[in-house]
Amino acid sequence: MKILVDADACPVVKQVEKIAKKHRVPVILLCDTNHILSSNYSEIKVIGAGADAVDIALANLCQSGDIAVTQDYGVAALVLGKGGYAIHQSGKIFTNENIDGLLMERHINKKARMSSSKNHLKGPKKRTKEDDLRFESAFESLLCGILSHDLK
Repeated sequence: MKILVDADACPVVKQVEKIAKKHRVPVILLCDTNHILSSNYSEIKVIGAGADAVDIALANLCQSGDIAVTQDYGVAALVLGKGGYAIHQSGKIFTNENIDGLLMERHINKKARMSSSKNHLKGPKKRTKEDDLRFESAFESLLCGILSHDLK
């Protein structure tokens, strides 16, 4: 098992590394050439620039049992299809039960943006300490659940 992080502008890298290190699970941070990352714990893979390059690389590296940290519903769907686990930086765990609805919502929102004179929606709210704590709790629960299942 490994943890793959879509690390381009990901606000939870430090939390992922802290929890992964505690449980001795390797982490791979993926970023494009427009970002510079450093880590004392994680392996860093710099992927060529280009639309969806990091997303495609993450999906290709993922294997059954791995965890992906991504905010991209499409990447999450690919990870779930490979037997992996996926979690959003908000702490929302993607599952086979919720991914279809999330993908449909994304599609409907894209159609709405395309038909509007405004081609964008408001960005996300500023991240809070509570957001970080919610992510940490959900991520640790997911990781511990997988590890305890693997031990059986």
